[in-house]
Amino acid sequence: MSRDALLTDAVEHFAKHGIGDASLRTIAAGIGTSHRMLIYHFGSREGLLAEVVRTVEQQQRDLLQELTDLPIAEQSEQFWRKVTEATMIYGPLFFELSAHAMQDRPHTTALKADLINVWLPPLVALCIKAGIPAEEAPNYARLGLAASRGLLFDLLLTGDKAGVDEASKLLNQLFSLPR
Repeated sequence: MSRDALLTDAVEHFAKHGIGDASLRTIAAGIGTSHRMLIYHFGSREGLLAEVVRTVEQQQRDLLQELTDLPIAEQSEQFWRKVTEATMIYGPLFFELSAHAMQDRPHTTALKADLINVWLPPLVALCIKAGIPAEEAPNYARLGLAASRGLLFDLLLTGDKAGVDEASKLLNQLFSLPR
């Protein structure tokens, strides 16, 4: 089985069963392969989990791209809904591995590069589409990314989806204020 196929199966497995404390052997059994094959392709359990996070993050960026033809308010609403759904599955793993990246752990080298920088160009484009001047858009993009991740962190800790959704709407309103 190819690396890509294993990664796809791992993402689907975690979407159905969550991450939990699953060992590499348990994950391998769940996706129909051996732990040795996972070690060969990903180096370790942590390496596999980092690739799962990178894949889910790419899926979210792809979704953002797919929604670009929608009016900005609808695009933001649909994107937020999908991201919060994914956060309930992958969020704890995302934040745990983000902490590993902050500590420069070897299994997060590729992930670290994807946590901020690859998000900024599509978010800058979204900000410009929302009417933010191009010279200000990079700062707004970074602020939006940080605030959104803070809200996702809040959601995971409190479970207050209604409160977090309202705060997200307020954030979107702040971005649409006249300058």
